[in-house]
Amino acid sequence: QVQLVESGGGLVQAGDSLRLSCAASTRTFYNYAMGWFRQAPGKEREFVARISWRGGTTYYADFVKGRFTISRDNAKNTTYLQMNSLKPEDTGVYYCAAKWLVAGSQSSEYNYWGQGTQVTVSS
Repeated sequence: QVQLVESGGGLVQAGDSLRLSCAASTRTFYNYAMGWFRQAPGKEREFVARISWRGGTTYYADFVKGRFTISRDNAKNTTYLQMNSLKPEDTGVYYCAAKWLVAGSQSSEYNYWGQGTQVTVSS
């Protein structure tokens, strides 16, 4: 069982930056592909970014390309989402997720989820 705990959300203005963190409880964190998803009020959860278990491969949703960066520090069992040039439409609850070794961009592929952290971007 893997527990994931997100942090770093908050209320910011458009154009600001935030860095989300996701700490994992497992000693084999390096074997998990990690993803970030978000859910806005009244909308379905959507894919934001993912990173391979070694960290060498990243993939982003089109709407965050050039603004968000996913990374991981396997020594700290943590994955990050650096969010720059935030927009009001980025508002939502952000979730990190984990899957053993390989994962794509579908939420159904991931086995473990954090509780989420709220990001609110005002205009």
